[in-house]
Amino acid sequence: MTLALDDVKVVDADSHLTESHDLWTKRAPAGYEDRVPRVEEMDGRPTWVVDGATLGFAGGGGVIDRQGKKFPFQESMVVWGIDRIHQAAFDPKARIEVLDDSGIWAQVLFPNSIGLGGQGLSQAVKDPVLRRLCIEIYNDAMAELQAESGNRLLPMPVLPAWDVDESVREAERVAALGARGVNLTSDPQDMGAPDLANRAWDPLWDVCDDLKLPVHFHIGASLTAMNFYGNYFWPSQDEYIKPAIGGTLLFIGNARVVVNVILCGMLDRHPGLKLVSVESGIGWVPFILEAMDYEVFENAPEQAGELSRMPSDYFKDHWYATFWFERNRGGNLQALVDSVGEDNILFETDFPHPTCLYPKPLDTVAEKMATLTASARRKILGENAAKLYRL
Repeated sequence: MTLALDDVKVVDADSHLTESHDLWTKRAPAGYEDRVPRVEEMDGRPTWVVDGATLGFAGGGGVIDRQGKKFPFQESMVVWGIDRIHQAAFDPKARIEVLDDSGIWAQVLFPNSIGLGGQGLSQAVKDPVLRRLCIEIYNDAMAELQAESGNRLLPMPVLPAWDVDESVREAERVAALGARGVNLTSDPQDMGAPDLANRAWDPLWDVCDDLKLPVHFHIGASLTAMNFYGNYFWPSQDEYIKPAIGGTLLFIGNARVVVNVILCGMLDRHPGLKLVSVESGIGWVPFILEAMDYEVFENAPEQAGELSRMPSDYFKDHWYATFWFERNRGGNLQALVDSVGEDNILFETDFPHPTCLYPKPLDTVAEKMATLTASARRKILGENAAKLYRL
């Protein structure tokens, strides 16, 4: 089935680009060439290292091979290097070709090697000057990529979440470079900073509100979240089943972020702030909002009274969630969209990660998208993202 797009320019709100092995070394200032992230052979495997610490396997970061064939996580993500992965996993020109072939106009990009929220760098690098430099080099490279693509590739710059003041400065800096949002770990307390419910973060929310920088929380984008991932499955489960269990529960894990943000009261203080729950799906949203309303009045009625409205009401004015493979089996997809809000949903493919829609993502979703109203279809496929990212 072919999807009637009604002249909508489709925007993919979640994908991943594997970092080139020379991303940091070719941009490092004199004296830092051997300290910034680089790839070395260790025990026969290409490995990311930084300042004597190991970041992890320098893999291809995807499940699609050079011939366009898709493989299970266990056979690809944990073993393939860039010699076997699809060229578009790391080559921006090849990525644009995939977008053109897929009927997608623009794509939002998230990192691989440094952690989905940049948390890997904070864990590995102890020198505060080097740590900041690594973040700036990555964000500068992403700004170059965005400009060279004519705003078709929109990498989300990562913030130095170990320090509120540095995060504010970096948000201001990347906004001046043309960034259309920021990527933040959900658990800066892992790095020694206050947690996000602390009012110490208000200066960052002010800046993101003023500069129209939506704040993105990708699933698995913190040390805490990935520790949870390792505990989701029982140890005796089959090695192929483990990533299926972990992936399933990672999606719902972002409910923790949504509920914490809403109930800490920060959205009353920052009425224009926009936030995105990335790669999390939408099916859980109505239940979690309903449960939050019930639980807060059961357990914290006085604190609930300090909020200016019902907790669930904040979602429609502040939050977006991304949608791709869900069918709402046995139900009505339009009813689910209405429950979440057609203005609050973005389309994603997750290319080239394990759950990605590949190949021909629009053909994959055509049948279920055809059940939606024309308004909902246009908004989800592109109009919401075009407004959010100022395209």
